[in-house]
Amino acid sequence: MKNLITIACLLFSIPLMAQTKVVKKNAVKANNFGITYSLPKTQLIVDAEVTKVTCKAGPYYKYAEKYLGVKDAITEDKVYYELGKLSLVNKGIPDPDNTYIVEFKSGTVAPYAYLTEDGLLCSINAEYTPEESELETIKKNGQGPVKVTDASVFSEELLMAGSTARQAEAAARQIYRIRESRLNILTGDADNLPPDGEAMKLVIQQLEEQEKALTNLFTGILTKETSHYEVSITPYDNLEKEVLFRFSNLMGIVDADDLGGVPVYMNLKATERAPVLDPKEAEKKEKSLKGIVYNVPGKASIEISMNKKTLYKGDAQITQFGSREGLAPVMFEDKKAPVKVYFYPETGAIKQIIQ
Repeated sequence: MKNLITIACLLFSIPLMAQTKVVKKNAVKANNFGITYSLPKTQLIVDAEVTKVTCKAGPYYKYAEKYLGVKDAITEDKVYYELGKLSLVNKGIPDPDNTYIVEFKSGTVAPYAYLTEDGLLCSINAEYTPEESELETIKKNGQGPVKVTDASVFSEELLMAGSTARQAEAAARQIYRIRESRLNILTGDADNLPPDGEAMKLVIQQLEEQEKALTNLFTGILTKETSHYEVSITPYDNLEKEVLFRFSNLMGIVDADDLGGVPVYMNLKATERAPVLDPKEAEKKEKSLKGIVYNVPGKASIEISMNKKTLYKGDAQITQFGSREGLAPVMFEDKKAPVKVYFYPETGAIKQIIQ
């Protein structure tokens, strides 16, 4: 079966994967003491952090070194993108080919199970509280664009200056006057000191804002805006240089077939895999599954790279590489001490059995 890849862009402060909601199902006479559930198949979620960098040159950038000693002022307007941290999460999605009905005997003491909203098994005869997702609150941490020229910080001297060179000189003098005023206030040498600490704090803040706005006229402004892109892949076999997406310094993340970007590859290799059964063995195995059917996942090593540089490396449990087993129905027939079973809903594997 072909590996499936989807891509989405998260541009706002929303959870990548919200906390799982669960539903309690009771095995009662009305449903013949049966509860329907699905086993999951593994879907890998790759979260890519992308930063949009916007550079805005100030009108006096040519004089930044001369008047302020700044050698790295922004000299031209431009926008580019940076690829940041990559994270990977194992997510279980219902496998329509592996849906089961767990039947309890009518004499069982109040049998019940917790399922996710899409039918994945979480627990049997045990209260279940879903754990927070690894990527639950990935948010955009950006800042809005700042105006390079703000007339409110221009002095009369600066506004009256004719040429750009004279304006730069006037702006530099204003910066140094602001710094001197701030120093005098902090050392107590100013003629008119603020009356109290809060007033001083406010005055200092205003002076710092004025200095920053004037300095930006020389250095320019660099703003960063972070977005998160989510790529989903459902592996059914080993992957060799599978293109997840492409990345461009000019456009950010683009589709896997967009040659305007550099490919970001995933290599996935099974390290633990259940033996492949022939049709007769598979049929015999299927008939032997009684009671509560659960997954025994396989395992794979995963590496994501771009330009021969490793961006992510780790291991993941893959249910498609594993097998299925069953918990004997007799385990749930003890009226005095019903067995409690907890599962990992993302893999369908047993987490804990309490007898």
